[in-house]
Amino acid sequence: MRRLRRAPALGAVLASTALVLGACSSGPAAPPASASTGGSASSSSSTSGVTSTGTSATTPPTSASATASPPSASTPAVVDKVLVVVVENHSLAQMQAAMPYTYGLARRYGYATHYTATRHPSLPNYLAIASGSTHGVADDAGPSAHPVPGPSVFGAALAKGRTAAVYAEGMTSPCQHANAGDYAVKHNPWPYFTAEAAQCAGHDLPLSAFDTAVRAGALPDAGLLVPDLCHDAHNCPLATADSWFAARMRSIEAGPDWRSGRLSVVLTADEDDHSAGNVVLTVVAHPSLHHVVVTSPLTHYSLTRLYAEVTGTTPLGNAASAPSMAKAFGLPLR
Repeated sequence: MRRLRRAPALGAVLASTALVLGACSSGPAAPPASASTGGSASSSSSTSGVTSTGTSATTPPTSASATASPPSASTPAVVDKVLVVVVENHSLAQMQAAMPYTYGLARRYGYATHYTATRHPSLPNYLAIASGSTHGVADDAGPSAHPVPGPSVFGAALAKGRTAAVYAEGMTSPCQHANAGDYAVKHNPWPYFTAEAAQCAGHDLPLSAFDTAVRAGALPDAGLLVPDLCHDAHNCPLATADSWFAARMRSIEAGPDWRSGRLSVVLTADEDDHSAGNVVLTVVAHPSLHHVVVTSPLTHYSLTRLYAEVTGTTPLGNAASAPSMAKAFGLPLR
C-alpha cells in the first residue's frame, strides 16, 4: 500500500519520466562478471595412451613454474630441432621423487610413464639412442674396443644437409676418445662411430660451445647434451643433476631457438639401477605441449626415431619399427 504524498512539482515529474524512458530503451542488464559463460576451468582428454590434463585453479605451483616466452605469433611453432639430455642410472620413480625441477617440467609439458631403456650397462643404451642398435655391445669399454661402423643420427643429419652436434661436459678436446676427470667417453656415443671420425672431430664439442650456441640461436637440428659424471647423477645425487639441468634449461628457454618454437628438449636416463625393469623418466618439453602424459610403451629406439622425424632422415636400425615419440606426444613437425 502506498502512502499518499503531496503532488511533486512539474519539473520533478518531467525529470522522473525521462529517467524511466531511458531505462526502458537500454534493454536487459548484462549478467554479472562472475557469471559462467559455458565451459569449465579445466578439462581432460585421452587418446591412444596419451592423457592431456588442463590446469585447475587449485593446482599447486611446481618448481618449474617460471613462465617461458611463447613462440612469436609470426613464426609457426614447428619443431625442426631436438636436443637430448641424458642422466644416469635411475628409475622413473626415483627421478620423480628426487628431481623436483625436472619432474615439474615434465608435468608442465609432457612425460612418458612406460619408457624403457634397452639393457644394462650404460654404453649400449647410448649407442641405441644414437643409431638404433646396441651393435652387440654389452659393456662400457672405449671406442678402441668397440668401433661401430655407423651411421649415427648425427652423421645422418649432416649427410642430409642438416646440422648436428654433441656437447660433452668435462671433455678437453673435440671427439675425445679417452676418459679424463669426470668426462666418460662411454656417455658420448659419437667417438665410437669410426666412419664418422671427421664429422665427430668437427661437431663433438666441449660444453663451452653449447652456451655459445644457446645464446646465438644456433643449436643443432640433432643435438645431444652430455653432463659429466657428477652432473648426470652417476657419481652425485639426483638433486645435483636436477640443479644442473635447471640452469641449462633456463638458459635454453631464454634463447632464440626455444622462443621461436623450433626446439624441443628431451631428458631421459640411460638406464635404471636394476630396480624397476629399466623404466625411466623421459620428459619432452616444447611450448606447444601442455600437461601431456604418454602411457603407451616407448623405448630408446623411439628416441632414435624422433631424431629422424625431426631431421627428415631415414630412421636407423630398430628405430624404423619403434613407436613414434612425435606422434605419441603430438609434437608439431614440418
